[in-house]
Amino acid sequence: MGMVGERMRDDRGAGTILMVGLIATIVALTALVVPLYWALSVRHALAGAADAAALAAADTASGLIAGYPCDNAARLATANDAYIKECTVDGRIVTVTASRRILGILVTTSATAGPPPTGAD
Repeated sequence: MGMVGERMRDDRGAGTILMVGLIATIVALTALVVPLYWALSVRHALAGAADAAALAAADTASGLIAGYPCDNAARLATANDAYIKECTVDGRIVTVTASRRILGILVTTSATAGPPPTGAD
């Protein structure tokens, strides 16, 4: 067959091709996983902002903090890079809905706070 035919059947260089494919796969998976991980961490931060805003609003509704419940909730949400989409006050119980854009998608979460229940259920 000659030198050219033997050279074509040689496996030299196949490892390089496999490594390039493996590295490309790792890079592609990383490019997918990192934004998802970031979005989940921001989602948890948004939930924390909603909780804090609801607690501040409930404290205001209970008279522990001066001001208006929804105004205090909005101030606290803004400090946590979120905004209040909805704020409902029912006596001393407050429900807030906080929103934030994550990767161009509007993510929303709600939190409710108020005084502890009195008596047994």
